Amino acid sequence: MGSANNSSSAARKARIEEMRRAERSRERRKRTLVIAASVVVVAGLVVGGVVLVDSRSGTKDTAASSDNGKDTGDVNSKSSGDSGHFTTGKDGVRTWKGTLPRTHVTTPVSYPMHPPVGGNHNPVWADCNGDVYTQQLHDENAVHSLEHGAVWVTYTPKAAKADIEALAAKVKKTPYSLMSPYENQASPLILSAWGHQVAVKSASDPEVDKFFADFVQGPQTPEPGASCTGGVMK
Repeated sequence: MGSANNSSSAARKARIEEMRRAERSRERRKRTLVIAASVVVVAGLVVGGVVLVDSRSGTKDTAASSDNGKDTGDVNSKSSGDSGHFTTGKDGVRTWKGTLPRTHVTTPVSYPMHPPVGGNHNPVWADCNGDVYTQQLHDENAVHSLEHGAVWVTYTPKAAKADIEALAAKVKKTPYSLMSPYENQASPLILSAWGHQVAVKSASDPEVDKFFADFVQGPQTPEPGASCTGGVMK
């Protein structure tokens, strides 16, 4: 039994280390692309002296509408676009049955669940590389983190201090996870992933480890391997 547990632990550590290496590689590639793009833009402006002017009213609205429904869109909308309902499994995990859109929006979003488990969200994610926040996050940024495959731990003032500290320690050593206070939720301790959520009784609740194992970069992830650093509210 001990040998099996050791093998499982070693495999998980190897998986986490591989995710960290992939994260560092993505950041290097991103910096290279940003520098290259900047050089091209500057050169284009010097040679052509190009100035783009939107001379017709309604152009911006048309462009925004053309991106609506796409993850790369950037539109103004107060709706999450979510439709459906939760179903609860025997293990207490609630799974959203329905639609969770992924359009980028730049306004506050009204979600049908708290904390939200998906839907339209801000273009910038909350850092989720084992980040523990002491202030409540904007839902719209945290939902973007869920899209990247993160597990989000939230708690109310009713949660025991010992449980908060234990869960914070777990998050800090787990890439693709984050933690923050959240006042408007039904239970003192809740774990959320894209399309999934569970309330736990304490940090030692067996469902904590199970939820992390199932949903950190789990099969529900819309954008597996996407960055969990370089976001917002650091």
